[in-house]
Amino acid sequence: MENMSIQELQHIITEELFYFEEEPKSDSVKEDTNTAIESEKPKTLPKTVHIEDTASPKEEVKPEPLTVRGNFEKGILVLHEEPNLKPEVMDMLVKMINAVGHSMNEVGLLSSHELEGRTLTELYDLNAHIVLKFGRLKHPINALPASDYQIHTEDETEYLFADSLNTISEDKALKGKLWNTLKVLFNISN
Repeated sequence: MENMSIQELQHIITEELFYFEEEPKSDSVKEDTNTAIESEKPKTLPKTVHIEDTASPKEEVKPEPLTVRGNFEKGILVLHEEPNLKPEVMDMLVKMINAVGHSMNEVGLLSSHELEGRTLTELYDLNAHIVLKFGRLKHPINALPASDYQIHTEDETEYLFADSLNTISEDKALKGKLWNTLKVLFNISN
């Protein structure tokens, strides 16, 4: 312990330490009682050495859990690139969800903005059974090995990645491509 540095000691000693500088010895120190008492007192104030306790865990500020818009009753999660869905795009989404035999009460919505800075674990904690990702998101979900307009299953969750809802709403061919994949995903027969 004598050869430990202050950095090493900070992990062992958690209270404040005081360091007293040694007084230079003088030949003219008188041996009377007053002088002996005064020589025991420090001439300067002690230096306070603060050692930060790095061994104790720091309080982590946990972010609020992800909150989806909608009732999310059936675990169908729609992730979309757009910060807000235009009325005509929302109308297309409602029709699409209804066409696969579900209602918007069964769906939860999250925008890319709401997902930004969140982890994949936080997304998994929502316990979605089907995740429909539309467009580009700033989120680790992009690392999943899913191809656009192909169904990807991981554990008990099915994923469908596609273009942004705005892009799909303006392109008839993409609407058809999405519809064909949704029919497979939701077991819809012609």
